[in-house]
Amino acid sequence: MIDLGLTKMALIGVVALVVIGPEKLPKVARMAGSLFGRAQRYINEVKSEVSREIELDELRKMQREVEEAAASAGSAIKDTVGQVDADLKDAWHDGMHVDQSTIHNPLIDTPTPASFAVKSKDFRKKRLARTTAMPSWYKHQSGQRIRVISGAARVARYRPSSGKTPSFFS
Repeated sequence: MIDLGLTKMALIGVVALVVIGPEKLPKVARMAGSLFGRAQRYINEVKSEVSREIELDELRKMQREVEEAAASAGSAIKDTVGQVDADLKDAWHDGMHVDQSTIHNPLIDTPTPASFAVKSKDFRKKRLARTTAMPSWYKHQSGQRIRVISGAARVARYRPSSGKTPSFFS
């Protein structure tokens, strides 16, 4: 940049006063100032445009990198899904060659008397465990019923002994 000190500016001003004259000097000074301002604005616009282009170029590079990463991730996922699909198909086809009589499915198989016997035995075991797992003194204390009685038996048991219904306004 041009190094203009106070002495150089004074020298330029004196030469301009002598050459241009005192009448035209203010007009020339205004014109020089406006030209200098335009030049500064133009330089600032060029600088900002260059910086925008650089940023835009960096963003384009970054976009390309992200697209490449996404494409590689997508292809990796596609390969993995294809491999899993192939493994499942192999397992399915291998399972189709297995003897179907060895597979036990309780929803499809018809029940046999032996299976009924096993179920009833299990039911008895569960009932025994349910009824004997808790002592009777605890059942009395916690309010659980150990014997169920009918409604008529309950009324007969808890009816007042006098046989009459108590009346409050006698």
